Amino acid sequence: MNYTYILSKYYEEGSALLDLLLTHSEMVAHKALTVAEAAKLNIDREFVFNAAMLHDVGIFRCNASGIYCYGDEPYIRHGIIGGELLRKECADEVYARVCERHTGSGLTAKEIAETGMPLPHMDFLPETLEEKLICYADKFFSKSGDPREEKSLDRVRKSMAKFGADSLERFDAMHHLFTPV
Repeated sequence: MNYTYILSKYYEEGSALLDLLLTHSEMVAHKALTVAEAAKLNIDREFVFNAAMLHDVGIFRCNASGIYCYGDEPYIRHGIIGGELLRKECADEVYARVCERHTGSGLTAKEIAETGMPLPHMDFLPETLEEKLICYADKFFSKSGDPREEKSLDRVRKSMAKFGADSLERFDAMHHLFTPV
């Protein structure tokens, strides 16, 4: 998987948006691989790295001016957009699924319907170990503010709780999965 080739098709080299995306994605990839090593997970490290570098590929089509995104789509759709792009670019479902399933601690069809999110009414929950690992690592870094600053576990949990008890419960389950005993 050549993530730089894919990103170069959608992002202008040297742009503030590409720099932010690369910094964020590198932090997520590093966190995911560090967590995997500490938890002694049997994962495909190369896949995790490349998928982490591509998990936010769809942001350029979203409207989030605070992070240099000037598209027309609501930001909540960036995962769906990324999944569509990766299916087109590499026809590899495993990369597309990471894009679609990393938002929050995953999203259920019920949550999407109840909140009126502009997403298909279906579950977008991380299922594989790698999907969960990237979803989990992503929660510790933001594209707004300092993208290199790692959030504390308490701050991440408070953020997940804002989206409901189920969201926090899913995050906590991932935390327990990846925290060595």
